[in-house]
Formats: sequence, structure tokens, C-alpha cells
Amino acid sequence: MLDITSIKIACSECSLSRLCLPMSLEEQEISRLDAVLKRPRPLKRGEDLFQAGDAFHSLYVIRAGTVKTFTPCEDGSEQVIGFHLPGELVGLDAIEQERHMCSARVLETSSVCELPFDRLQELALEIPSLQKHFFRLLSQELAKDETMLLLLGKATAEERLATFLINVAKRFRARGYSDKEFNLSMSRHDIGNYLGLAVETISRMFSRLQDEGVISVHRKNIVINDLERLAAMAHRSARCGSDDE
Repeated sequence: MLDITSIKIACSECSLSRLCLPMSLEEQEISRLDAVLKRPRPLKRGEDLFQAGDAFHSLYVIRAGTVKTFTPCEDGSEQVIGFHLPGELVGLDAIEQERHMCSARVLETSSVCELPFDRLQELALEIPSLQKHFFRLLSQELAKDETMLLLLGKATAEERLATFLINVAKRFRARGYSDKEFNLSMSRHDIGNYLGLAVETISRMFSRLQDEGVISVHRKNIVINDLERLAAMAHRSARCGSDDE
């Protein structure tokens, strides 16, 4: 199988262009965007894309692999704030302060496209459709944060995990992959951290969903056997007054 982390693919030829910044751009406009992109070497598992406190210079689009963003805590622990899949932007939170407020770490061998922010600003002024899509991406980030706050405040442990799995499934489907079977590159500990649950609770919820036939689990491989039931569990998280387990 072709390893796309080892080759350089132009924006116009990339299968992810319909998900990230080139979306809705004309061919000539895509070429202009492609000209300012940088494509660093592939990153290995455990390497940092940037660290909290680093000066902000660029945004990054995940081209292959998975990246988690997290905030380092004073006691040496981490607070996971997101998992990013191919086609998604990383680094948006640093625009206002011009400094990264979180760290970004690669969870598997990954490649990224680096977009210098000063060049992006120049292009956005010259290409209105690029500016409009960039604002749309910022809005999506805000909506995602609001949804996460609601989930943490109202949903049970089962509903949190179901919502997480449905969300990942939808994102894989949008990229042309199966939404019924996929690998989770993030650890159970990181998932629990992100969802505000102990790793023991996450393990118990995975076991419960498997025992009930909703999913099948083999290490990092997840098979969704009953997508309708899992989605129903996730939808319950929108109700008010739900008590956490």
C-alpha cells in the first residue's frame, strides 16, 4: 500500500482537499495556496508538532495519521482537549495570543501540511472564498467546543463514550473510510482524559458495549455492530438533567 507520508502531494491531487482549506477554491486559487504550503518530514509517534508556550507562526493540516492536543498541568499530567484526523486544522487556538496555548503530539506516524499564517492572511484578503471557508472552520471549532461542554456537563459515562465513537465514525466516513470498522490510535487513558472519565470507567464502558453486542473490540480495532443503537445512546446525551455514572 502506498505510504502517503513519504511523498509530496499537491493540494489539487489530495483526496482531503474537500475537507480542509482548498474546499470550494478554483483550480488557480488552489495552486496559489499550494505554493505557500510547507511539507515537513513525517513525524513519528510521540513527536510534538508544537508545545504549549511556543510562538505561533503556522497552522497545520493533518494529511495522514492522528494528532492529539493537550494542555500540560503543573503536576506533570495532561488534559486532553482534542484528537485531530486527516484534513483537520491544528493550531487555531494560538491566533489571538500569537502563542500556542496547548501542545500537539503525534499518536502514530503522521504527516502534515504547514501553512505560514502571515501568508494565509495575505491570500485570504485576495481570495474571498478562502477567507469565508476559514471563518467556517473557526465556527466549527467553536461549535465543537460548545458540544463538548454540554457533553461533559450532562451526559452519563455510556453516553459520552457512545457520542465519542459516533463522532469518530462520522469523521472517518467523511474521509471515505468505513464508519463501521476503524482503529483508535489514542489510548484508553487519553480517551478517558478527554471525556472526563477514569480509565477504569472507559474500560468498563467498552466491555459493556461489547457484551451487549453494540461493538466488538480487539485492542485498538473497533467494529460497530449496531450503529443505530450506538447513535441512540449518543443522542440521549443532548437531554437535560442527565446524571453521570
